[in-house]
Amino acid sequence: MIEIAGVSKSFGDKTAVDDVTFTAAPGGVTYLLGPNGAGKTTLMRMIAGLASPDAGTITVNGRRLHELDDVKREVGFSLDARAGHPRHTALQHLRWQARLAGIDQDRVHPALDAVGLRAAAHRLVGGFSLGMQQRLGIASALLGDPATLVLDEPANGLDVEGVLWLRDLFGRLTAQGRTLLVASHSLTEVEITASWIVIMGQGRVLSSTPRDEVLARGEGPRRLESAYLDITRGSVEYATGADR
Repeated sequence: MIEIAGVSKSFGDKTAVDDVTFTAAPGGVTYLLGPNGAGKTTLMRMIAGLASPDAGTITVNGRRLHELDDVKREVGFSLDARAGHPRHTALQHLRWQARLAGIDQDRVHPALDAVGLRAAAHRLVGGFSLGMQQRLGIASALLGDPATLVLDEPANGLDVEGVLWLRDLFGRLTAQGRTLLVASHSLTEVEITASWIVIMGQGRVLSSTPRDEVLARGEGPRRLESAYLDITRGSVEYATGADR
């Protein structure tokens, strides 16, 4: 479980995250949506301990990140699909990640299998497509077999087979009672796999409700898209002629 309570973060005179509160519960996929500049990336970085909130608290499974006895076994992160060293193989990358986290090397091959990269284990990461890099990032997040996963745009760059694989993976992980917090712009996948949807705009939470309640606000054949546009109207930092 991830609990965000009254979290704020500013950079100079720019407020990036403003009094954000929500919970990502076990056994479901909580999606974090919002236009560019909404504060999603800053919030994800604070959850990962890469930035500190100016106010509020963030807890994972009831404790702050620095209080966890074994972070990698409690929560796994995939925030940058291109984080792997281009001259490392997939196997080398995961072995290095496991070594840094104090995780048994026996976890590396199961993680590769879980994301479908066993056949590419000895290929250089620099030659991977974006979709393969996404899979490798998720493998790294899974290394410690954590109860909680935080993923930033995991469907970005995946082909059709990859998207179907990701849906199945999410289903298997939530069936095991794990917590998934996922930032995404892929509204189709959100509509299919979400349990709860948090929508941000200009650093604040605009909506935090179950998926079906968000869909009920929409109209036409693309209800989530319709509801999203209605909820975020007026909170984007740019506008086309149709948006004004």
